[in-house]
Amino acid sequence: MDKQKIYFPNLNGLRFIAAFLVIIHHIEQIKSISKIKNYWGTIPFVGIIGKLGVVLFFVLSGFLITYLLLAEECSFKNISIRKFYIRRMLRIWPLYFLIIILAFFILPNIDLFTLPGYEKEVIYSNLLLKLLLYAIFFPNIVLSLLGVVPYASHTWSIGTEEQFYLVWPIILKYFKKHRIILMLIIIVFYLVFAKLLSTHYSDILPYKSVIRPFWSSFNIDCMAIGGIYAILLFQKSKLLKLLQNNITFYLTIILVTFLVLKGVHIPYIHYEFYSILFGIIILNFATNDKIKISLENNILSYLGNISYGLYMYHPIGIVLALAISISNGITTNWLIYPLSFLLTIIIAGLSYKYYESIFLKFKNKFSNIISGMEPKNRTASA
Repeated sequence: MDKQKIYFPNLNGLRFIAAFLVIIHHIEQIKSISKIKNYWGTIPFVGIIGKLGVVLFFVLSGFLITYLLLAEECSFKNISIRKFYIRRMLRIWPLYFLIIILAFFILPNIDLFTLPGYEKEVIYSNLLLKLLLYAIFFPNIVLSLLGVVPYASHTWSIGTEEQFYLVWPIILKYFKKHRIILMLIIIVFYLVFAKLLSTHYSDILPYKSVIRPFWSSFNIDCMAIGGIYAILLFQKSKLLKLLQNNITFYLTIILVTFLVLKGVHIPYIHYEFYSILFGIIILNFATNDKIKISLENNILSYLGNISYGLYMYHPIGIVLALAISISNGITTNWLIYPLSFLLTIIIAGLSYKYYESIFLKFKNKFSNIISGMEPKNRTASA
């Protein structure tokens, strides 16, 4: 049977927006660490956009992975877990492990990249344990329990993604009925267990000091929310009439923009609430041809294609930009921000072309359903 291609418009642009939010967050954070005038801790917007950018990535992953697996099951009567794992390995592992090597063995030996308070002795404390946890994709535990490793700590979200990828195809392969109910059970269980871990009733749990920080970063509930939208779309649910709606879309865009700019935190369900809103935005950008906002252009498509590199390399780009700014005695945002983005884009672009593409060219060999990246690949707008 021929391989099928599915193209969702605008999602590359959303990937870039997610990376953009994270980069802004970390520019201000690294400026603060470097004792340069900054907005860290003074503007709520700066404080929340980093994790929300990651959550947007999570919802996108839940939506896309779920839809593609359902399409594979529908067309080929089976979900190949082995092929799924190989595809994810080819996409994620090469750059992930390169960043880990740089963070532990290269950058600490270059004075330019040494951040105040994060010298070698800090990075190399508990070195073997850190390396083991990074190697088995638990960087979220390293960050929570063993502290920051400059240029690698942001990979906590890659660990979360890998943990999600480990279980998701298995869940969809073996639970064929009532999948939306299953997603809701996952979300409710995540929230209830998170609440339990914050109380003294969970003190009887062994290794609670490890479980609690891990659980706070294991945002499978946000990915499940993305999965719900994918299932609704795939099943052509009647709810789509309400969700795929211009009024719903524009009101959601306005609400998200207002809440994020104001730095609004929603008690108890902060990331879940934003995930629901992000899901509506993703669904409409991907499938609603009537909306007047488009992220489909060559620039955003390219930046979306290299968004994984933008995310992984941006701390290096920021530190290089700060070093150039400081050496020239100009530490204004008018220089730091454009230079940070420019350097990050250059590094990510070179990495994508000359390193990541070496592995990516093998992905299609293990894909029955191919997610098209360009409009010319589009065979389904759903």
